[in-house]
Amino acid sequence: MKELSSVTVNPLWLEFIKAVKKEVVPALGCTEPISLALAAAIAAQRLAKPVERIEAKVSANLMKNGMGVTVPGTGTTGLLIAAAVGALGGDPEGKLEVLKKLTPEQIVTGKRMIAEDRVQLAIAHVPNILYSEARVIHGEDWVRVCIADAHTNVVLIEENGKIVFQNEPQNTIAVDMDEYSLIAVRASDVYNFAIEAPLEMISFIREAATLNDSLSEVGMDGQYGLRIGATMNRQIYQGLLSDSLFTQILMRTAAASDARMGGATLPAMTNSGSGNQGIAATMPIIAVAQHVKADEETLIRALMLSHMMAIYIHDKLPKLSALCAATTASMGAAAGMSWLLKGDFETVSMAISNMIGDVAGIICDGASNSCAMKVSTSATAAYKAVLMALEGIRVTEYEGIVANDVDQSIANLGELACQGMIQTDEQILQIMLKKK
Repeated sequence: MKELSSVTVNPLWLEFIKAVKKEVVPALGCTEPISLALAAAIAAQRLAKPVERIEAKVSANLMKNGMGVTVPGTGTTGLLIAAAVGALGGDPEGKLEVLKKLTPEQIVTGKRMIAEDRVQLAIAHVPNILYSEARVIHGEDWVRVCIADAHTNVVLIEENGKIVFQNEPQNTIAVDMDEYSLIAVRASDVYNFAIEAPLEMISFIREAATLNDSLSEVGMDGQYGLRIGATMNRQIYQGLLSDSLFTQILMRTAAASDARMGGATLPAMTNSGSGNQGIAATMPIIAVAQHVKADEETLIRALMLSHMMAIYIHDKLPKLSALCAATTASMGAAAGMSWLLKGDFETVSMAISNMIGDVAGIICDGASNSCAMKVSTSATAAYKAVLMALEGIRVTEYEGIVANDVDQSIANLGELACQGMIQTDEQILQIMLKKK
């Protein structure tokens, strides 16, 4: 193991560390409704009076991602309950774990507020893809808190018409010391970082395995979501599935997403603002590492390769879009699995290219229990892509959006999400709103 004091640290590695520490953080519940809950919690704290009414607004993309997901501990789906319990019992300092201290009484009161039509929700017509706003009211007094561009990034606090805090968009990068840049970064840079960086520099990523594996174990109980993991486990005993590495990857990854989307009160380790992306980048790595009996250092490096590669790929995409980002996180997992099974960059790049040639078109139709299906589908594609790469087989530059160079393939995927799926995103939301 290399000692940090005995090596010259690549400046790019410091940028990667900054990226991972910003994008790989714990969150309790789906991050879109949690963002609204956080806005409501901050507003309620500043109001300092019992909240009588709540007026919430969110961007169209956040509406899509918050309509169908269960809010942890409440047994209820949607943004209304997130706003209500955030205002009544949210911890303003908890960030993405804002709801970790909820009490049963606060949940009951929140549901009563909704039943009495004292929580209103509308779409905010703002340019921000990610935007949540909560206005909490007591009599004539009110406080409004707005979050934009990142799930915990407060940009405005207003009290009774007076602006008491405003974070101008043009100043955000200047004041955010955690901001990072991946300009001119290549996939090979990410690979070299994960494999060569001093272990003590990257060992913090081990917590991703701890948190997400705990979620998976809860999901295997069959109490949450679509119960995909638990169903597959029963089918092993029924002889309908073999207890293979492939099955373990699917089953354990899906189970973690089942628990998260079904409202389990355990945090997930996220990636790029999403618990499902964090799960997709973590659980396949754990399964393969256990299969090959990898030691602790090897597990840590594979986890870092997976998570940082997922961040690098997602950096080419909008924060929220019509492209299901569980697929891009699973491309990170494909990288990590490839390295565990063969240990060279060529195989890693081939596996990523294979995935881009396979699942680039999966749509995101909002956060819900069915996300576990997309997560498991992406894990399937990742392992299939790895198996092909191990045999030296890859989707070539003559097929679809895949290029000969893996970085160009990733850039092409980003163009598809940023430019080609805008109308798709709008249509998905319209279909979903018609159901309500």
